[in-house]
Amino acid sequence: MDPKTNPPPRLGPRPLPLHLMTAINGWTSSRGALPMLRNDSIDWNPEIAARAAQLQKSLPAEPPAENEADPFTNAVETEIAARLTAFSAGVNAYRHHPYHRQLPDPPTLWESGATRLLDYGPADGRPILFVPSLINRAYILDLSERRSLMRWLAAETGLRPLLVDWGLPGPAERNFTLTDYITGPLSGALDQANTAAGGPVPVVGYCMGGLLSLALAAIRPADVAALALLATPWNFHAERVAQAEALARTVEASTPLLEAYGELPVDIIQSMFSALDPFLVTRKFIRFATAQTDSPAAEAFVALEDWLNDGVPLSGPVARECMGGWYGRNAPHLGQWVVDGTAVRPEAINIPARVLIPQQDRIVPPASAQALADALPNAEASSTPLGHIGMVAGSRAQALVWEPLAEWLSGVSPR
Repeated sequence: MDPKTNPPPRLGPRPLPLHLMTAINGWTSSRGALPMLRNDSIDWNPEIAARAAQLQKSLPAEPPAENEADPFTNAVETEIAARLTAFSAGVNAYRHHPYHRQLPDPPTLWESGATRLLDYGPADGRPILFVPSLINRAYILDLSERRSLMRWLAAETGLRPLLVDWGLPGPAERNFTLTDYITGPLSGALDQANTAAGGPVPVVGYCMGGLLSLALAAIRPADVAALALLATPWNFHAERVAQAEALARTVEASTPLLEAYGELPVDIIQSMFSALDPFLVTRKFIRFATAQTDSPAAEAFVALEDWLNDGVPLSGPVARECMGGWYGRNAPHLGQWVVDGTAVRPEAINIPARVLIPQQDRIVPPASAQALADALPNAEASSTPLGHIGMVAGSRAQALVWEPLAEWLSGVSPR
């Protein structure tokens, strides 16, 4: 089957059973809580407490008799049904949307195992190495014809983006630690970029890729000319400590699964991160239910959701190191993250750095990223009113992130 003419059916939003149960349990719990809310046995959500007080005044002082209809209860039931219907309609509209990504891959400059180094050109441009997260596909930086940081840089600047595409972990990568990734394929990609440039190159890391880029600069300081770090966490306990520790406990509880399969499956990863905002998916798809199918906004939504649902499993050792070491013990911020025998300490990395912090980030709290900017001795930091993904692939990304990033990279002097 040709995936371009016969694309596989969409699986998302993944994991769909989790999102369905979250929606059903969350909304139907209103039915059970209604009597307690009416008699003030429990408190209203502070965000709606003022409106709830006004509502209480309009209700009869006494609840209806057992054999009488209750307009308020009926209204709650109607709203529950309406929300479930809208959510289902949004999911159905997404699953049957005609858009499918068909961007051809650029040439592969180099590969090792599952990892490729994609060359977006131009051949005479200044090479810049881009490092995405291990958890999601690299093409978030090359999402669609309208939303591609890589293709925009290649067409509009004198830069030559080289993108690390980690691919799906193969038999070898299932045993990889973070040190294996950084000293293996990532160092190999840096070698190729430096060869193409004739010297050290700037490295741009996004999200988890920013941590990998930072470690690369720590163990190979002479080979990295500068660092740009986009939405990169550092202090994993700056906010939401309980959630961070819960992620670590989830991976610890998954030890038998990791030992049996050698990797942490995509749906478990998606489930863990959905806990950061359990109703985010339901809100998104309720809004999408009313979107114009053929609009650019609908196409952008589908493109992004397809990418989110096209996740990558993590090798067992990497899952333990990231979730247990980073989220559980906050090892990077405490100076305890060691790669290839070297402690990754930003205060020792004195090359030019640019740290871009999205203020609406639900994945990486701004305070976590700001801690990294504060620790780097030669860093420029700036914030942007965007979210974690919107900063690289949103409708305002070009003006607020791409252009400032290109300007800074163009001004970094080669070493």
